[in-house]
Amino acid sequence: MRQRAGLQRHTRFSLYSGRAGGPDFLRRTAAAAGIVAAIFLLLLIRSTAQVLLILFAGILLGVFLRSLGDWAERHTPLGSGGSLALVVSALLGLIGLAGWYLAPDVATQIDQLIQSLPEIVRQLGARIEGYEWGRRMLSQLPGAAERFARPGNILSRATGAFSTAFGLIANLVIISFIGLYLAINPALYLNGIVRLVPVDLRPRARELLGELGETLRWWLIGRMIAMGVIGLLTAVGLWLIGVPLALTLGLLAGILNFIPYLGPILSAVPPLLMVSTGGMTKIFYVVLLYLAIQTIESYLLTPLVTEKTISLPPALTLAAQVLLGILLGPLGLIFASPISALALIVIKRLYIEDLLETSAVPSDEGRRAGRSRGR
Repeated sequence: MRQRAGLQRHTRFSLYSGRAGGPDFLRRTAAAAGIVAAIFLLLLIRSTAQVLLILFAGILLGVFLRSLGDWAERHTPLGSGGSLALVVSALLGLIGLAGWYLAPDVATQIDQLIQSLPEIVRQLGARIEGYEWGRRMLSQLPGAAERFARPGNILSRATGAFSTAFGLIANLVIISFIGLYLAINPALYLNGIVRLVPVDLRPRARELLGELGETLRWWLIGRMIAMGVIGLLTAVGLWLIGVPLALTLGLLAGILNFIPYLGPILSAVPPLLMVSTGGMTKIFYVVLLYLAIQTIESYLLTPLVTEKTISLPPALTLAAQVLLGILLGPLGLIFASPISALALIVIKRLYIEDLLETSAVPSDEGRRAGRSRGR
């Protein structure tokens, strides 16, 4: 009995004593709990990734609108609400004016393209037949066309296309309203987040949130600069080659450049279709133009702009795009750069500065304890 009582006392002493293994046990427990919490958080983020990315897109739109509203407020006698209303009205008017100006020419070019599409396909097939691999591929087309023309396949593809289009429109509407509400009253949401933090840490939290917002603002400025340069280079290059609607196609290239890697490929399709009836020379020039612009954008323009605006290392940007593109799909690829920039700031401020560098400086109690042990 005495041995059992002694063992129990020893066990209690081992678990809670400051010397007999208590701190080690608590550290192991805290580490295990932290690992479990991190796994749970990653699973939660993975299951709600698309919703979180849509929310992030709305935040970006809100930062964009609020930044323009602040600029208008500084340069006009309007207040905060009036300047934001002016910005939104100007953007909607600009979109409507561009549509009204460009729609007739675009409709004409699309009609001409539809009429010339059979001839384009015939010429392309004739060129492909000159190669062995082309003849093998063309021999498979009748069977593929027959499978595609089955009523069930046509219905399923039409349903899938309608569902995708409806989902895209719904997401755009949600993003627009989130961005608008955030731009109208950003302080409401900022104060709500700060109140979730303990009182003594709220000044630091407010400072961190302000820095994150400023980073998003500068990232948007960098993207706008890159998109403008790409659109201008594309429009001038297509005009020199003699491609119709060079200004419209340049505008399209600039907008689609917001999507890394996939955007430039999509923007090259319309001009290639337009020049496909003019021979291989123009096709070669268009391909060469887009390759040159994409090379300048990928290896010179974007790394320099990103490094100057948000101090994000180019290698980290590329790694984040690959990782988030694989894990989260197209939206992850689009927002990989700003997400990695925000993560870098959070790690630098909270982990490096507040944890590592603060704990590396000995406190007054630690100095006194060290001197007493030295005696």
